[in-house]
Amino acid sequence: LFWPLLTYCSCQSASGITAVIFVRLRSVIWLLSHQPVTLIGHRGGYLRLQLIRSKYKEFERAVRVEEIDGLRLVKRLAEDMEEMFHKKAEAMKRLVEAAEEAHLQHEEDPDLQYEYFNAVLINEVDDEGNSVELGGEFLLQPNDHFNNLSVNLSLSVVQVPTNMYNKDSAIVNGVYWSEALNKVFVDNFERDPSLIWQYFGSAKGFFRQYPGIKWKPDEHGVIAFDCRNRKWYIQAATSPKDVVILVDVSGSMKGLRLTIARQTVSSILDTLGDDDFFNIIAYNEELHYVEPCLNGTLVQADVTNKDHFREHLDKLFAQGIGMLDIALTEAFNLLSDFNETGRGSECSQAIMLVTDGAVDTYDAIFAKYNWPDRKVRIFPYLIGRESAFADNLKWMACANKGYFTQISTLADVQENVMEYLHVLSRPKVIDQEHDTVWTEAYIDNTMDDGQGPVLMTTVAMPVFSTKNETRNRGILLGVVGTDVPVSELLKTIPKYKLGIHGYAFAITNNGYILTHPDLRPLYGDGKKRRKPNYSSVDLSEVEWEDKEDALRNAMVNRKTGTFSMEVKKSVDKGKRVLVLHNDYYYTDIQGTPFSLGVALSRGHGKFFFRGNVTVEEGLHDLEHPDVALADEWTYCNTDEHPEHRYLSQIEAIKMYLSGHEPHLQCDKELVQEVLFDAVVTAPLEAYWTSLVLNKSEYDCAHPLYPHLFCFPSASRDFLTAEDKEGVFNADHFPLWYKRAAEQVPGTFVYSLPFNTGSENKSVVLASTAIQLLDERKSPIAAAVGIQMKLEFFQKKFWTASRQDINCYLIDNNGFVLVAEDYTLTGKFFGEAEGAVMSKLLQMGSFKRVTLYDYQALCWVFSESSDSGHTLLDVSTAFLLTRKICVIQFLVEFNFYSWWHSDLTAKAQRMGRSMQVPCDTEYPAFISERTIKENTGNLDCDGCIKSFVIQQIPSSNLFMVVVDNKCDCRYTLSIVALTSAAHNESLKCERLKMQKDRRRPDSCHPFHPEENSMECGGAAGLSSSLVATLLCILLSLFSR
Repeated sequence: LFWPLLTYCSCQSASGITAVIFVRLRSVIWLLSHQPVTLIGHRGGYLRLQLIRSKYKEFERAVRVEEIDGLRLVKRLAEDMEEMFHKKAEAMKRLVEAAEEAHLQHEEDPDLQYEYFNAVLINEVDDEGNSVELGGEFLLQPNDHFNNLSVNLSLSVVQVPTNMYNKDSAIVNGVYWSEALNKVFVDNFERDPSLIWQYFGSAKGFFRQYPGIKWKPDEHGVIAFDCRNRKWYIQAATSPKDVVILVDVSGSMKGLRLTIARQTVSSILDTLGDDDFFNIIAYNEELHYVEPCLNGTLVQADVTNKDHFREHLDKLFAQGIGMLDIALTEAFNLLSDFNETGRGSECSQAIMLVTDGAVDTYDAIFAKYNWPDRKVRIFPYLIGRESAFADNLKWMACANKGYFTQISTLADVQENVMEYLHVLSRPKVIDQEHDTVWTEAYIDNTMDDGQGPVLMTTVAMPVFSTKNETRNRGILLGVVGTDVPVSELLKTIPKYKLGIHGYAFAITNNGYILTHPDLRPLYGDGKKRRKPNYSSVDLSEVEWEDKEDALRNAMVNRKTGTFSMEVKKSVDKGKRVLVLHNDYYYTDIQGTPFSLGVALSRGHGKFFFRGNVTVEEGLHDLEHPDVALADEWTYCNTDEHPEHRYLSQIEAIKMYLSGHEPHLQCDKELVQEVLFDAVVTAPLEAYWTSLVLNKSEYDCAHPLYPHLFCFPSASRDFLTAEDKEGVFNADHFPLWYKRAAEQVPGTFVYSLPFNTGSENKSVVLASTAIQLLDERKSPIAAAVGIQMKLEFFQKKFWTASRQDINCYLIDNNGFVLVAEDYTLTGKFFGEAEGAVMSKLLQMGSFKRVTLYDYQALCWVFSESSDSGHTLLDVSTAFLLTRKICVIQFLVEFNFYSWWHSDLTAKAQRMGRSMQVPCDTEYPAFISERTIKENTGNLDCDGCIKSFVIQQIPSSNLFMVVVDNKCDCRYTLSIVALTSAAHNESLKCERLKMQKDRRRPDSCHPFHPEENSMECGGAAGLSSSLVATLLCILLSLFSR
């Protein structure tokens, strides 16, 4: 095919090469531009593009094109999601009512003996083959609805943390009365078969889970899970809060006491969620903000911020004298000033005091800042076994509606920290406000669907004691909850109405992503490792072109409206970019803290078509063995009724169309469209059969539709793992389809995997989109494509040897498809011809587009810890991290050869490597469509290097011919230095930044009927302190 150029290349001298190459290149370009036609026609290829087009023309009158009403669509989707969420919340409400009634009827019996099914001990036997205590025979069967885990759909099990006695009287009594939940669990599941785990987390520490499943301890025989430490429990049990943690670092705190203090602070951080705000102040004779740049303010208690503070806790050291009065004064002022800014929780406030003693009661400070209202609760944690100063700390707690605990060992930490949650829950319990709460997205490893761990959200409600005699004590019994896979939300979204680039997304009241196609929560081999901050990725970090956060803030504030902007969509692992103009439509989901958005790309993305064929025609062609539906698209809801769960989507469609299953719910519009597509593509089967009989050198060819795949039966096993990544799933069209849609109609997109030249076993994919009508408002009807072995593609390119020139076939993003050096295949053209690529950028043949990734992980090479480093010195670590992450980014994105440096070697000598969250800025390149051809010369130290580039018509390819007599490989270091940059995510400026957020609708900071004298050891106060306390309280109430 290319012999005119290649024969010339083998015999022509280098002089005057630019002019001659330019002339001879035209003939080769013409031949290559006709390659798709040749493949379709008489060369025996598979792509009969005209066959598909003509078939659409036959049905043109049966097709109706409609414009998508984005605002109407998003409102309807929000209503569907609201209905789905409401069903989950109603199930929880039934559990709450049953639990409170069961507790009301139960009389506490300290001597109660009761054998229950312990989640760890079920089906365990002793050496004699007898069931162990709290075990017993428990029937378990695999269930596909629960990811084929072995479960019991009739009974629940009870898990007790390893550090608690599983036959403690309080636990046994709670387990006994909560058995009443079993029949409600079963009833809920029968009413809503889409439910998965249902559970009750007790304030006493046990966890009842349905359906019953066996729990396995870790390799140390430990189950550390404590339901009271989970976000769903804490959110449901308490109201949002502002917290200042004071840590005593005086000399008396050295050794084990400081270790226990660190663990106590870390456990307190575990109990804080996204609706809470905090800061940590270490004190001796001076105040030391753990993060000095946050002096005088609080920060949101998201995962990133909490982890940042934890890193600094290890650098606390004890010395000097503890001046608690200074610390308390600072804490009160900090809470007051921050509350006035309106940026905090504006609900509960608390001071957590972690110390080994207090020489005074500091009543003057409390009288000045906290009495008589006592809006700030004080929670002292006495560290160590000594009790000399316990009375003073107990007095502070009782006088300020708090709770006192003493922590003597590391084993005591978690249980004692939990006590403050029950105090903060009292006002809500007394008010009997069963607030429904929804968590942010989190990962559940137990429901791994084969693609990796599953994203979940949890709906939870608190359970209260309704006994009259305990009303003013505000006793929280626990929290009920159920998990909702984010995939359940996606099932309510008609993807076919969102267009090729369109998508739906949802965010929380804090602006964090609940679901978005660009959310990347996992990393590592098999994508099964969680990123540290995956649950607090902000919408602005994926829709980063919205510099003013207009879209984000409108959604956070529960508004309904529209927004438009140009977006640069990074695809193919950041190496390609699609420039689109998106219209966004958004509204809130009633009854939840979530807001829903829909993005539609302008042009073909705003239109869809409805085809109309008879059911008989459609079913006849849909039943062909070479037709497969997109697995993750929901044509019919087979989860609603158990008898439908084993149906494939095609079987469900047939049953639905037959009318024999009135309870089977299907998307009528989508079913009609898939029938239409089946009829249109039916002639291809006969065409493919003839090709199989006449063996060809091509591997596989297939038209690729939004709703179905058609494969020649002989090629069904051809799909590789990489191919299977390119199929349709629940939330997006595959990349080859997207890229074909953005090409001029009738032109082909050629692509292949990156960096595959060394193997030379990959495939080249050529695809093109088919528009329904010859006008701008026409939707894309389908995409057709062909796969060819890379080796075959290269053979058609090279037919002779060459001297003095290098020939390349590159795509519109600057990646090499064909080069004489096979190792360059799939690599960036700048690696082979850096100087030429730089010149092409200057000439405008290509342009650079800057992209950002705010979910990146960068490798850093950490030094061994130096005890001499102070807590407050972070600048050195920041600079080191910045340098090393730039290097690692360049390596990952194949730009490292542009930047020759010995920094990597130095970094590797510094110590172990680790991945940390980071923000990256990096380039992508895209050709300028309006520039069809270009020539240029480069001066390489007096040697003139010439090159020619010309676009190949009807494709995304360019032929580049370069004179190779000059060596210009080292001229792009400036481009490299500015091509990638890393900014450490946790630097001070980002910590200070607080975006708009919406507070939860309910707040219960205190209640006038609350019994504040239950403050953790008030009975142990000395008589003089009790008298003093009573006098003070009486004086307060008399004001």
